[in-house]
Amino acid sequence: MIPRILSIAGSDSGGGAGIQADIKTITMLGGHALTAITAITAQNTLDVSAVMPVPPEMVVAQIDAVVSDIGVDAIKIGMIGSPDVAEAVAERLAALFQGREIVPIVFDPVMIASSGAVLADPATIAAFGRLMSLSVLVTPNLPELAALAGVSALADEGAQVAAAIGLVRDHQAAFLVKGGHAEGPKLVDRLVGWNGTVAEWSGERIESRNTHGTGCTLSSAIATGLGAGLEPEAAITRARFYVRSAIEAAPGLGLGHGPMGHGLGREHFRSKPSLRI
Repeated sequence: MIPRILSIAGSDSGGGAGIQADIKTITMLGGHALTAITAITAQNTLDVSAVMPVPPEMVVAQIDAVVSDIGVDAIKIGMIGSPDVAEAVAERLAALFQGREIVPIVFDPVMIASSGAVLADPATIAAFGRLMSLSVLVTPNLPELAALAGVSALADEGAQVAAAIGLVRDHQAAFLVKGGHAEGPKLVDRLVGWNGTVAEWSGERIESRNTHGTGCTLSSAIATGLGAGLEPEAAITRARFYVRSAIEAAPGLGLGHGPMGHGLGREHFRSKPSLRI
């Protein structure tokens, strides 16, 4: 059966991130996308001009509607919108899926858009704890990792890994620390597992302004792999290659942080038989 992937996230009117990026990614990787929209944003490549959270009961109603009929093989959680929505989603998922081995959940703790707009206030971030504890994998970038760990900055690799290990211990979820905000020509992502092991993926940094939605795309790609039965490291490897392919194929739209080429990068991605399932 085609993997059924539920994205619980906000809507991006510019089509580069959020639910729109998730639907494109899940579809390109062979899954069927289901959605529960948590917030509506008015945004483009330059900024986010307005945000309207969806009421918690409506978010839960969307989840219930698709789970009860179509079913779900994996879940990606992105922008939450408000602390009330965070609590309602955590409560519903805990009731529906008692035990994270039943349906893997990937949580991308979205806090700031590529344009710099704040998408999660301190109260919403404080409510992330239960969502992390429900997840098999959390995918913060470096500023998000620092915020989750309650520190102002993470100066080096050692501090980053130590912060992730602390969060792994607290929430019993693996953490994929994305290195895009670090300096240097190499980009390194580190997976800190439940037993403290660290796996690394590295590659040359792609110099591009068209990186809007990379985090959304990566997390939904990983969720699609997990929903299709891939082991976590294989799902991450495939997802990273898809993200890089989409950046390289970006159509160059807008005046700011442009969207990636989710569909345009498909042929490059499909040229790697070892990454197909």
